[in-house]
Amino acid sequence: MTGLCALVATALAIATVGAVGPRADLTISNAAIAPDGFTRDAIVVNGVFPAPLITGRKGDHFQLNVIDKMTNHTMLKTTSIHWHGFFQAGTDWADGPAFVNQCPIASGNSFLYDFHVPDQAGTYWYHSHLSTQYCDGLRGPFVVYDPYDPQAHLYDVDDVSTVITLADWYHVAARLGGPIQYVASDATLINGLGRSTQTPNADLAIITVKQGKRYRFRLVSISCDPNYTFSIDSHNMTVIEVDGVNSKPLIVDSIQIFAAQRYSFILNTNQPVGNYWIRSLPNVGRNVTIIGGMNSAILRYEGAPKAEPNYTLDVESVLPLVETNLHPLVPMPVPGRPFPGGADKVLNLAFGFNGTRFFINNKTFVPPTVPVLLQILSGAQAAQDLLPQGSVFPLPGRSTIEITMAATVAPGAPHPFHLHGHNFAVVRSAGSTAYNYRDPIFRDVVNTGSPAAGDNVTIRFRTDNPGPWFLHCHIDFHLDAGFAVVFAEDVPRVKAANAVPPAWVALCPIYDGLTADDQ
Repeated sequence: MTGLCALVATALAIATVGAVGPRADLTISNAAIAPDGFTRDAIVVNGVFPAPLITGRKGDHFQLNVIDKMTNHTMLKTTSIHWHGFFQAGTDWADGPAFVNQCPIASGNSFLYDFHVPDQAGTYWYHSHLSTQYCDGLRGPFVVYDPYDPQAHLYDVDDVSTVITLADWYHVAARLGGPIQYVASDATLINGLGRSTQTPNADLAIITVKQGKRYRFRLVSISCDPNYTFSIDSHNMTVIEVDGVNSKPLIVDSIQIFAAQRYSFILNTNQPVGNYWIRSLPNVGRNVTIIGGMNSAILRYEGAPKAEPNYTLDVESVLPLVETNLHPLVPMPVPGRPFPGGADKVLNLAFGFNGTRFFINNKTFVPPTVPVLLQILSGAQAAQDLLPQGSVFPLPGRSTIEITMAATVAPGAPHPFHLHGHNFAVVRSAGSTAYNYRDPIFRDVVNTGSPAAGDNVTIRFRTDNPGPWFLHCHIDFHLDAGFAVVFAEDVPRVKAANAVPPAWVALCPIYDGLTADDQ
């Protein structure tokens, strides 16, 4: 590795052990970095990639001031930030998706995201929600600790050193990557480090543990595209949290984690002192292998040699994570009645693809010039008045909603779908034909499965959070190609429930005054 690459790798490694919040300045800028040993221009936050870990405690008031200093139009100069997994009740304007909840922040300007987290704790993340910008580096983890965690007795260590991020990395900017069918990541980064075929000797992330301890690791997929099969050689994992929802302990030996999903798991360091491979095998990419430390990191017990594991182990998983085996730690009643269609409003979302664009119910999502929230605050109420026409679905307030998503689109499948503003009950999971109305897991990103399996993933939630909320594929290239809709929830109550600050009102006039090169 060159001196420059070594310096950058060191800076990246340091970034994984620092944290900011609940009040912080986040400066967004461009820099040349080499997380896998290959130098490219990218986006960094406070000078680092992955973006700094944000932490707080349940009940905290977060004030996150985003300062835009970007200068590279290839990756866009404007931005908006989504705080993934937070309900944003009463602060829909702070949710982040460009042209749904706000206009982007112009370079040379700043914007304060000011929101409360009264009743959530767990593992989250944050990322750009403008075009494919987060693929170029604007993504990082976010943890809200619960001082009264009901599962605290299961672990000894839970701190900044136990957060694990999984990211796909590309050697060209996302907007230069060509047709979506041919986009493929060059490397998998675990805590910001990894290897590619061009850089087979690049540094790997090292996670150091002490023998005889129980660690709560928080696994965060900050992926733009691949799902990963994650495992740690010779160790089982006990899953206790799913997308911010406490779950009954489940022992597994591998976790298939889709873009934007999160899991907490307990790792018992009960093996002989040594070095063990951490694997994160992508379903797609330029190098889908574990040979030579590709798609890998190292679990190092204190006292072990400072060396890579000197064994080759490729054991088939016998205890893979299965979504239907996940259940909430405490009862969470499923909204509606216990049979298919047993909700106040049922929406069947039909997926389509024409070779370049994705469609939901025959409409491809094209961002409107006026954010959906601003349209509603300006008086638009009916579906025919809300833009983009055919992609905004009004939902009645204080009602139970059922959404079915049949896996009819093979290209790019399986597609992970994320609903903003809510957790939802997964009453039918991918890979299953059974419906569970008794104790399904609640989460905010669900794998919608594959056409070959005849999947028809079904979710339920209650409309108790007025505002426009995005539902979209979290493969960012697919979202950019229109794979999304907006739920306009309880439209008559949106204005009263979401008082917007003057700085939010000013975003659109500033953005609309920019030239194309400054957007």
